[in-house]
Amino acid sequence: MADVKFDDVEKEKPKKKSGFRKFLWRFSIIAILVLSFLVYWYYFNVMSEGTRTVYLVKISHKGNIFKTYEGEALVSIGASPQTSITADKFVYSVTSKSLYDSLTRYEGQKMTLKYRQYRRNIPWRGDSDYVVYGMDKPAF
Repeated sequence: MADVKFDDVEKEKPKKKSGFRKFLWRFSIIAILVLSFLVYWYYFNVMSEGTRTVYLVKISHKGNIFKTYEGEALVSIGASPQTSITADKFVYSVTSKSLYDSLTRYEGQKMTLKYRQYRRNIPWRGDSDYVVYGMDKPAF
């Protein structure tokens, strides 16, 4: 029988990835991670959380595409409405329909609102960076 030589058969070598392909792949992964972090940081990470005692002035349901609940309140300094000095207007958004209904009942009264402040707003969350998530009706 004839001797079969395997040396004559060329062995296929694995193709090496070019340096530019490696660079593009790594750059894409890093860009996606950085972009994901920035979206989380600006739109979903709470910058501050707190309460404000305010006089509710207005709350409405508005929007063209995304209907949101928006409100305005006056932050005042003083013991009573007769002696208070209006210091600031507090513009806020509400995400809950039940909270919106509760706030409409107390419009024109003094109350404490619990809020979260975000760095940027999202259209379906509201127009304001401040999002009210709760309230306390103070007893006076």
